[in-house]
Amino acid sequence: MRITLPLILALLLSACATNDLGEKRDFNKTELGALIGVVGGAAAGAAINHNNRGKGALIGAIGGGLAGGGIGYYMDKQTKDFQQQLAAEIQRGDITVQKMADQSLLVSMTSSTGFDTNSSVLKAGYTPTLDKIAKIVNQYGKTSISIVGHTDNTGSVTVNQSVSERRAQSVADYFVSRNVNAVRLDASGRGKAEPRSSNETEAGRSLNRRVELRIVPVAA
Repeated sequence: MRITLPLILALLLSACATNDLGEKRDFNKTELGALIGVVGGAAAGAAINHNNRGKGALIGAIGGGLAGGGIGYYMDKQTKDFQQQLAAEIQRGDITVQKMADQSLLVSMTSSTGFDTNSSVLKAGYTPTLDKIAKIVNQYGKTSISIVGHTDNTGSVTVNQSVSERRAQSVADYFVSRNVNAVRLDASGRGKAEPRSSNETEAGRSLNRRVELRIVPVAA
């Protein structure tokens, strides 16, 4: 069965809230209005851009996109926050932050604190950096975040593709656990197809075992 926005709304409205004792009760007017607003915002957004319902729903979910010159200012300010709050990681070479010509941000996180070879398990040293990033992107909610996993050349094409996808998903899942709206996230993998450095040395392979975030302003 296809889950549609009207169906989601119907299911939500058929549900009940609970009182302090855990007993079911009907939603009050404030709670009902909030539910309709959340779902209705996504539905309205989908209608805005019927040729790309994903983007339309995103616009609705974030309460409208950015317009005109405001996009450059918004992304410049976000870039400065990344550079300031991640200054230690940038200085160590664990992360790079680059403003792109299309106003997006490219944030690349290497494996020095991220992943072991053939692993998609987040190292404990990686999570403080992800916490900082999650805090920043939650402050700048009018963006989408494409999370792309990469590997070194150790292993087969098939294995590396799977590992890269799982690495990206691990980061996406972590962001969701830090209250980043899942509607804003997209996770995919490139395997070993896009090395950042030579795979002939461990230092190069370490740079290639990475996750990149493409943070894109959502235009109105």
